[in-house]
Amino acid sequence: MRVIIIGAGTGGMCLAHGLRRAGVEVSVYERDRTPTGGLFGYRVGIDPTGNRALRDCLPPELFDTFLATCARAPKHFNAYTQDLKRLVSVDLRDDSDPINSERSVSRTILRQVLLTGMDDVVHFDKTFVRYEQHTNSVTAYFSDGSSATADVLVAADGTRSAVRQQYLPHARVEDAGVISLTTKLPITAETRALLPKEAFEGLSLIFGTRGTLGIVHVMEFNWNKPGGSEPLNRWHGLLRDNTDDYINIAMWTSADRFAANVGKLRGAEVIELALEMTPHWHPHLRRLFELGDPASSFPVVTATSVPVDPWPTTNVTLLGDAIHTMTPGHGVGANTALRDAALLCRCLVGSDGSLLDAIGAYEAEMIPYGFARVRDSLNNNGTSGNDPLYRPFAGRLAMAGARTYFRAVDKIPSVRRKFVDDLTTYRES
Repeated sequence: MRVIIIGAGTGGMCLAHGLRRAGVEVSVYERDRTPTGGLFGYRVGIDPTGNRALRDCLPPELFDTFLATCARAPKHFNAYTQDLKRLVSVDLRDDSDPINSERSVSRTILRQVLLTGMDDVVHFDKTFVRYEQHTNSVTAYFSDGSSATADVLVAADGTRSAVRQQYLPHARVEDAGVISLTTKLPITAETRALLPKEAFEGLSLIFGTRGTLGIVHVMEFNWNKPGGSEPLNRWHGLLRDNTDDYINIAMWTSADRFAANVGKLRGAEVIELALEMTPHWHPHLRRLFELGDPASSFPVVTATSVPVDPWPTTNVTLLGDAIHTMTPGHGVGANTALRDAALLCRCLVGSDGSLLDAIGAYEAEMIPYGFARVRDSLNNNGTSGNDPLYRPFAGRLAMAGARTYFRAVDKIPSVRRKFVDDLTTYRES
């Protein structure tokens, strides 16, 4: 069996590792010119679903390296008003269990982990242009005039997938109607003091007025901790990325509150706009924005896939954002891509029938759960521009309801237990 994967992102590389371990001939083609291109070092939350997929696909020693490169897991889930009055703080599970825990990892570091040992598999500076299907094979063509032929072609090329545009031209990705402004800043004595202790140690939502929301999380790594870590000491990826500890803060609201050119803003312009849109937020939160690194400040236009009906199975298939882009409402986009990768690997490797039967079995399972995650994410944490939070009168009622609910979670043990159980069950499913 020969497999071509278009895209060296999280899902594509997880699949590549799994196939290679099983003895399958696999090649990955990535449009970025270098292993360090194209990514920003923001947090990815890896939940039990993602942990299981990585464990199943990666070589054991590389999975240990993944665990060692994760930042300290958040100890609490918090919610605050814009003036930093606590609505709720609930304890989260620690990260001592390698599978049944929530992990925090930098996108750039995760990419370096997944590229480890794959120099002969991944081909950079290869922009996919089109494919041609033959009776028992498929050929991918690239902008430099080269091509590659295999039995199966897997689209793992993200939200703007060129493979999807050719294969499923009716499958649309549309703006969700929400734009966020995000930045990160180093942890110093000053920045540490700007956050309450539980916020510094946790993951925190901010509920502002006038339909503004925000998030704060902290990433502390093990690079320079006393004693180090044996997997890290053996991992050459530290030469490419040894990200310093940092705080990430973002705010978002409905897209109709931004100027049309917001997507083109960069650096200090993003920080200035975030401050302009949060005039009544607590001075400490505003100070975090002021101290943001301009080089790490970006607007993010949230996108979501429009669900499509199942399609006839062929020797081309898709995974991750290439087929089910979702908003960050539930924080499960990367984990769903990893789930896809592990499932597709099992189907391709474990099938005793034809390749089309294996791909069909994968798609029959992936399509329902993938688009279910799309719908759930769109309806959570104000990541749809149609959310009542953003309407003039209904928004005030919705925000008051959210605050009342979180205060109940904070004060009433039975409500608190249900909140934690629901959160845990969803992210483990």
